[in-house]
Amino acid sequence: MSALATRPADTEYAPYYSRYISKVPEGDVVELLRAQLGETLALLRGIPEERAEHRYADGKWSIKEVVGHVSDAERIFAYRALRFARGDDTPLASFDENAFVRRASFGRRTLGSLASELEAVRLATLALYDTMTEAEVVRVGIASEVQVTPRALAYIIAGHERHHVAILRERYL
Repeated sequence: MSALATRPADTEYAPYYSRYISKVPEGDVVELLRAQLGETLALLRGIPEERAEHRYADGKWSIKEVVGHVSDAERIFAYRALRFARGDDTPLASFDENAFVRRASFGRRTLGSLASELEAVRLATLALYDTMTEAEVVRVGIASEVQVTPRALAYIIAGHERHHVAILRERYL
C-alpha cells in the first residue's frame, strides 16, 4: 500500500489539524485531491458572480475570500511538503490566515479568476505529490513549532478544502 494511501499517524501533525484530516476518507489521498478539483470547480463555476461578495454574517469572509484563502493555504501547505520531502529541516513559521485575506484584495477579482487560480494551485500540488517517493512523504519537518510530514500535509490540504466547501454549501449557498 502506498504511503499516501495510509493515514498519517497522530505524531505526524499538530492536534489542531485532526479537524481536517478526520474529513478525509480512506484511500489514496492524491486521488482524492484529483477528484476534489473537479467537484470544487463545478461548485464555484455554478455560483453567479453577483453572489461572490456574499457573506453569511457580519465579519465573515465573502465567497471570494474563502476561495482565495483555500488557494493561499494550499500553497503554504504544499510549500512545506516540498521543503520537508527534500530533506530541509529548517523550521517554518506559521501564517495568519486572517491577515492574508485582509491584505489579498480578493474582492477586486472575479470569482472565475479565483477558481482558475485554485485550479492552477491544485494542479501544482498534484504534480508535486505525483513525483514524491515513499521515503519523501514520511520525512519529518517542523512547521508552526510542530512536527509534520508531507503525507500529513496532503491530508490537511484535502481536509481543509472539504471543510471550506462544506461551509460554502451550508452557509453561503
